[in-house]
Parts: sequence; structure tokens; C-alpha cells
Amino acid sequence: MKITVSVIKADVGGIGGHTRPSDGLIEAVRKVIKSSGDLLIDHYIGYCGDDVHIVMSHTHGVDNQKIHKLAWDAFMAGTQVAKEEGLYGAGQDLLKDSFSGNVKGMGPGVAEMEFEERPNEAFTVFAADKTEPGAFNYPIYRMFVDALSNTGLIVNKSLAAGVKMNIMDVEEGKIAELELWQDKPTIEAALMYPGRYVVDSVTTKDGEPILAASTDRLHNIAGTYVGKDDPICLVRTQKMFPATEEAGSVFNNPHFVAGNTRGSHNMPLMPVKLNSAATINFCIPIVEALVFSMHNGKFTGPFDGFSTPDWDLIREIATKKAMSIRSQGFIHPATLVPSELEYAEGYRARMEVLESKMKPMEGNASSGGKKENYEDPD
Repeated sequence: MKITVSVIKADVGGIGGHTRPSDGLIEAVRKVIKSSGDLLIDHYIGYCGDDVHIVMSHTHGVDNQKIHKLAWDAFMAGTQVAKEEGLYGAGQDLLKDSFSGNVKGMGPGVAEMEFEERPNEAFTVFAADKTEPGAFNYPIYRMFVDALSNTGLIVNKSLAAGVKMNIMDVEEGKIAELELWQDKPTIEAALMYPGRYVVDSVTTKDGEPILAASTDRLHNIAGTYVGKDDPICLVRTQKMFPATEEAGSVFNNPHFVAGNTRGSHNMPLMPVKLNSAATINFCIPIVEALVFSMHNGKFTGPFDGFSTPDWDLIREIATKKAMSIRSQGFIHPATLVPSELEYAEGYRARMEVLESKMKPMEGNASSGGKKENYEDPD
């Protein structure tokens, strides 16, 4: 039967800053979801850093108003508790005053897929915090393009045939459907700049959904900095899709992403265990792996994909890379370029002071001064 898996996440408050939601906030979200009657088949609620994610199975298709309204109401209930408890950033990701039919463009991140359930349906949710949607570009590239990372691109007939990859221009709100293998150079050119071009979804050549990711950028919606976008990604695995291990291992090289404290630094993406708080060590960007099996829409799991001992080494690598680049302080490339700074207004204020103190240089031809001619002494 056709099942829809909807993953919707939002930051609606954290303890003492951008750390983790309180137990009371989580319980408020859970209470609303549990009261939904027969709207859902199953659900799971957890958090990554200060972002709450709701994983839901149902038969109502993607972009369903009732499903999105349920998530919105749950986040509103969490926001109310956050305000009562004095949590930081209460309701931060809820950028509109009232629900208008779909949470896309309202602040929460959304990843959804509708598909005919396989007898052994497997999928993984990757939930990130303190970074932006483009943080998934490199892992997705390794998963579907790089055979050095994924041998399935050679030995799996479906993956070897290539996939369709939808890439969004998050600044212009446009999307391009590109295909492997003929569009490989174009895909690579787009993925070079994850601040603007982001993988939205991946399907087989005949349209079977494999991956869906959130792509909204909050500063594009709100017009000012309200927090990082903290993406979420849903990937079906096994058989004709990437193996679960192939999907997970693309996070074993902690790559540099935009994010961190004040959302204005380049830092490595660290794989962490389920329901991990964001670290107060510069807010290193983090990602979790929620591994599910599903039958008739009912979940088994999640298994904590990044909980095994080998990931401790990857976390150590990420920490060392984080401390290394952060030792460079505010000097680029430790910080983002001015157009990507999330606290751009503050930076512009500093630059206005600098510009006000700029004076033309004496003898500078471009400023109209007279420039002397000197002969080479040799």
C-alpha cells in the first residue's frame, strides 16, 4: 500500500541558549501528536540539538494540510511551554502568526515522500543542527555520484544506471532536474556552493523516490537572521537504493559546513548519538542518524545509527578539525564570506564605520592625485 513518511522539524526553544529542548517542551509536542486520533499510522518524536523532529507515517500524501497543521499545532504547544519556562528562542522557527495550509515557507523544515511500501521497507532520517540545508550536499554527492565512497554505484544495477537529482536555487526559489550520468559536471558545479544550490530530492530514473531533504532558508523567509536552518533529510535504503551502511558512511569524513555560533563560521559536521544536545564548545554542527524499519506504516526503531564505537573516532576527528579552524579566530575562511554571514546587519554596521574613516590616498592616480614618474635606477 502507498505510505507517506513526513518528517517535520523546528526549533521552538532551548535550555539556557541553543542547547536542547526541555522535557516539558518535548512532552507538549508529544501530547498534541498523540491526540491526533487515526490521522497517523505511527510517529516518533526526538530532537537534535535544540530542534524537535516529528517523524510520521500516514496515507494522506505529501503536503497534506491536516498533517502539516498537526505538526504546527504541536510546535505551537511546545512554544507555549518554552515561554512558560523562559527557554531561549521560544517559537524561533515559527515565522508566521497563524497556519496557512502548509508549514513550508513558515519556518519548520520538511522532508516527505510517498511510495508503495516494500515488504521490508527501510529508511534513515538524518537530522542536523547548527548548519544549513547545503550541509547535505557533500554526503549526498558521495552517496549517489562517488563510487569511491559507494561501491553500490558499480554493483547495484539501479544505482549504476544513475538517478535524477533535483537541485534548488534557494535564493531564487527555482529548481532544476538533473540526471546522472549525463549531467554529472553540472551537478558538481552546483554542489560547489551549498549556500545557494541545495539537493531537494533524488529519484530513480523511473521516478521512484529515494531521498527528500528540507531546503528552506530562514533568513530568506524572515528577512533577517533568526537562527540556522538546521536541515533534515529522509533516505530510503536497501535493495535498489543505497545500503543503510552506504548512506551512513558518507558522514564519516566530517566536512566543513556553514553554521556554528552565530551561524557565521565554517566548521566540520559531527555525527552524534540520538537526542544529543548542541555543544557549548562553539556549537559544533551536528547530525544524527535515525534508522527505521517499517511495515504497514508501523515503525520499528529508530536504531541509533551513529552510536557504535567506530563513530567515536569520527567524533574525535571532527573535534580536532573544529578546534583547528576555530583557532584561526575570525579570519576567513574560519568565518563565512560577508554575503553568507547570518549576522550581516552587525557586520555592515562595522563596515559603515570603516568606510566613514576611509580617505583618498595622496598620489593615487585613481583618486585624481598627481603621480610622479621614476626611472628605473638600473
